[in-house]
Amino acid sequence: MIKRILIWVLGTIVVLIVAIVLAFRLTPWPSVAIIQHAFSHGDQASEAALEKHVPDKIVTRRDLAYGKGPDEIFDINYPEDTNRPLPTIVWVHGGGWVAGSKDGIANYLKVLAGHGYTTVGVEYSTGFGVTYPKPVEQVNAALGYLVRNAAKLNIDPDAIVLAGDSAGAQISAQLAIITTDPSYAGQMGISPSLNPERLAAILLLSGAYDIEQVDLEGDFGWFVKTVLWAYSGTRDFMNDERFKLVSVTNHVTNAFPPSFISSGNGDPLEPQAAALARKLEHLGVRVDSLFFPAEYSPPLPHEYQFNLDTPAGQKALGQMLAFAGAIVQRKN
Repeated sequence: MIKRILIWVLGTIVVLIVAIVLAFRLTPWPSVAIIQHAFSHGDQASEAALEKHVPDKIVTRRDLAYGKGPDEIFDINYPEDTNRPLPTIVWVHGGGWVAGSKDGIANYLKVLAGHGYTTVGVEYSTGFGVTYPKPVEQVNAALGYLVRNAAKLNIDPDAIVLAGDSAGAQISAQLAIITTDPSYAGQMGISPSLNPERLAAILLLSGAYDIEQVDLEGDFGWFVKTVLWAYSGTRDFMNDERFKLVSVTNHVTNAFPPSFISSGNGDPLEPQAAALARKLEHLGVRVDSLFFPAEYSPPLPHEYQFNLDTPAGQKALGQMLAFAGAIVQRKN
């Protein structure tokens, strides 16, 4: 009897192991669950480190709805006693298109609000079953809601600065093209919610802008393959014509808004950011970029800008605010 039980237990274990292996091979979502867990811990650590930099007298309203979906919500911040529209930074969080949360950028947006802005952290759907271009559609809808309700949200609808980090930078850049290029919007099948003259500028931090340039075999190959498989909805994402539109560097035009672009010298995505900056400059778009020498030490990692305890993080914040301030002042 004991022998039979042992055989049954061992057999069950073998079946479970085989099922797990097959699950990881046949679908990206088990791997995505691991990635989401890692991002959650990273966001918590970043938020804790930023807490001491948050200024006093910032009003925060959380989890306001811009749509009907459970993830279609946003947070908004502005200085206390604000009773007029302020230039507004709408920030799209990162997370490899499959993870992350507006909660992971909450304190950074409060820091920005302390410099005289209304700031908005937009949530969008991630995780199991959510594929491209759902997040792009959701953030587009959020922009429409914010403009329609600008008066009661202390938003200046004619001074919108769109921003994002990592995957959020790519989503923001894609929305900027949708907003300023009717041909591209038609290819995407998305009608822009924002009039192009209202999009004052864009802030792009630590972003990915060209899937043809990603390294699928390097140290981060497993991660890149997993998130692009999940986000695209196909394992053959490199040959999916519809998905090629995510490579924003190939589609920007001279109508793209004035841009601040930065990445750390230790970020594997830094070459993509530099290439986008060069392309926009060649097109005649106003660009302010912040890159660091290859020998800068210690190397600045992906999302370096959120670490305000470093000179580089402070430099990025100051240069970004100076850029945005000059743009919105000119509009007003």
